Amino acid sequence: MTAPSPYRIAVFASGSGSNFQAIVDAVQDGRLDATVGLLVCDRPQAKVALRAQAAGVDVLAFRPKEYDSREAYERMIRAELEARSIDLIVLAGYMRIITAELVEPYAGRMINVHPSLLPAFPGYDAIGQALAHGAKVTGVTVHFVDGGMDTGPIIAQRALPIREDDTAETLAARIHSIEHELYPEVIGWLRAGRVKLNEDGRRVRIH
Repeated sequence: MTAPSPYRIAVFASGSGSNFQAIVDAVQDGRLDATVGLLVCDRPQAKVALRAQAAGVDVLAFRPKEYDSREAYERMIRAELEARSIDLIVLAGYMRIITAELVEPYAGRMINVHPSLLPAFPGYDAIGQALAHGAKVTGVTVHFVDGGMDTGPIIAQRALPIREDDTAETLAARIHSIEHELYPEVIGWLRAGRVKLNEDGRRVRIH
């Protein structure tokens, strides 16, 4: 009997890579039945690249300014993804807009984690936005990527109260703790085929 093929993930990240590390840890300790097949990083000197090297994960590091357009470097990335038979793209602090070059072929197979309860506070500095607006509750959202700015169908959310004495640093620490638990869990749901998008293209059901 042929063994099932591994569920292969590519993580896209630009910074320190704490969510990347949480996913790798979940794989290594058996909580997530998957293989991290590639790290895609637009900042070759980022800490996440060092984390990947330490974990034995291949790194595709590139400098966007060396390409004529976003589409040009995404064509290069797509070729690498296809060569590795990647099943799921996981955006984890990747600070680049994704174009149709990747969104279309990976529709339903590309997810992102965002530090707010979308649709509240999309885009840059969601934690700072929540504090500036005096929000009482924020949280974490995992959603499909559809090409808009944090507009894709929502897969999962977890709420978090904002304390009166919270700073950007203390709130970020608690949000990241939730991300590190929720993101590998959602990847596991996708791997198990439990995530279904309704015909309306908006609502997501978990089986």
